[in-house]
Amino acid sequence: MYFKRVLKIVFTFKKYFMLNILFSVLYAFFSAVAFLSLMPMLEVLFNGINKINEKPTLELSSNLGDFIENWLNYQVSSFAVDDTQKAILFVVGIVVILFFLKNISNYFALFFSTLIRNGVIMNLKKSIYNKIIILPLKYFSKNKKGDLISRMTSDVSEVQNSFLSIIEIFIRDPLTIFFTLGAMFIISFKLTVFVILFIPLSGFIISFIGKSLKRKSLLVQKEQAELTSITEETINGIKIIKSFLAESFFKSKFDQTNIRFLNFSNKLINRQNIAAPLSEFLGILVIGVLLWYGGKLVLIEMELKPAAFITYMGLAYGVLTPAKSISKAFYSLKKGNAAAERVFEIIDMTSEYYNDLNKNKLKSFNECIEFKNVSFKYDKSSVLKNISLKINKGEMIAIVGASGSGKSTLVNLIPRFYDQISGKITIDGTDISNLSRLNIRSLIGIVSQESILFNSSIKENIVLGNSDSRSNDKLLNSLSIANANEFINEFQENINYNVGDNGSNLSGGQKQRIAIARAVYSSSPILILDEATSSLDSKSEKLVQNAIDKLMINKTSIVIAHRLSTIQNADKIIVLDKGEIIEEGSHNELIKNNSIYKKLISLQSFS
Repeated sequence: MYFKRVLKIVFTFKKYFMLNILFSVLYAFFSAVAFLSLMPMLEVLFNGINKINEKPTLELSSNLGDFIENWLNYQVSSFAVDDTQKAILFVVGIVVILFFLKNISNYFALFFSTLIRNGVIMNLKKSIYNKIIILPLKYFSKNKKGDLISRMTSDVSEVQNSFLSIIEIFIRDPLTIFFTLGAMFIISFKLTVFVILFIPLSGFIISFIGKSLKRKSLLVQKEQAELTSITEETINGIKIIKSFLAESFFKSKFDQTNIRFLNFSNKLINRQNIAAPLSEFLGILVIGVLLWYGGKLVLIEMELKPAAFITYMGLAYGVLTPAKSISKAFYSLKKGNAAAERVFEIIDMTSEYYNDLNKNKLKSFNECIEFKNVSFKYDKSSVLKNISLKINKGEMIAIVGASGSGKSTLVNLIPRFYDQISGKITIDGTDISNLSRLNIRSLIGIVSQESILFNSSIKENIVLGNSDSRSNDKLLNSLSIANANEFINEFQENINYNVGDNGSNLSGGQKQRIAIARAVYSSSPILILDEATSSLDSKSEKLVQNAIDKLMINKTSIVIAHRLSTIQNADKIIVLDKGEIIEEGSHNELIKNNSIYKKLISLQSFS
């Protein structure tokens, strides 16, 4: 059960947890004693001062209840003597003090409970984020970003509302019931038996009704995730939606999911709503039985004094309230379990770095990268077939081909973004499956077609936390090589200028030059350039291409490109078609051979 796993996190806050229990015990104790202190008050109101001059002892009393009643009356008599007003003032003072102690204890119990709750939520969010950032790319290809966001937001919030709120109920309310039942046993053993029989009966009925809650809650959480996904996709693709007049389609898609969410939510909430009236009815039922039987004990059998009976009824209500809370908590437990299942599903996923500690590491790149009969499939769809290719250190290799030919997939296998391959890829003769992913990626710098920038400063987007004593000089050199100083100097904030969400405050060419500066800063000996200039205008392309030329000096470069200017100086050009290498050679060799590459050039595919 996921509740146990949440409890394990709760127990990491041992100090706060123990303090919460301490003040919960005090709250429960003072709750019971505060009601007991009402007995002498009621005696004074009904019968005046019941004067007792001799201090009572337990041995001389018929039972514990009789002793406590006589002891309280003795204290009142000692303070008030024959003055009824002083007696009332004394009893009221005791009652006020006890209720104050009860409520101050409750405050501190809730205070430490809040620290635990917020700490657990912080740890859960941290665990989810830490796992998201080390999941393999394959996961993100198959799952929606909105679903992940929903798990970290709405599902974690549901865990807080359902699980963590009932932890304090399961600590405080059983203690309240224990102390209150103790006080009730002191007053009347017979009446208390009725209450004890009622509590498990009530819990059983509530539990029986709540059995289907987890399943319904899971459906609600999934539809909530789908709503988040659709909203996130709409915001990201709003330009395309407006351009193709697709507003109606997306509205319809959202409405269908929203209606399903409404229906599931209504069923779930209506099932929850039955808990309160059912608990109240069962409570009134037991109160009715107590009034009938207690009235008999007071008026007919004369076993119980009226003041004691009224106090007892107050205590009985004090038991029923936490008993009702515990009953309702079982509903929350079922609902929270569904949300926790989705949260821990992410946390329990295997990191792509899980066995990297046992892998070999290369200190540097010295010889070559080699593909040996490499094939790769996305699920059942074959993308690469029997690729054999050698890339020597210092070479520039260009990969060309129609869309969908497998160019990006081929280069993504080198940093081990995808692992399920047949054949072998080696770096300096070592199979990359025997190398640490972190180690491989430290040797590779990547500039992609879509320049991914984060909502932060230019400096932070380049350095990405990898600063050292030489970082400032290194940063300035990277910006110079990337031809980025030209536009950065126009900003008042200079390198501290915030680029906006995904670089929205920069042009395409400016974003790409920041991405190139990032690759320069990484000082990686291997470069992967994935169509780095394909989406730029002519002016931006010249600036970016010039930056790329400087970037590739003394590097081993693998370039995917659509433009002739990018690849004609490559040492070797690889032509891919439907996942297979159909031609390779230099630009001049392939042109002379009247190759498919030449036909692509003539069709201006790369112009």
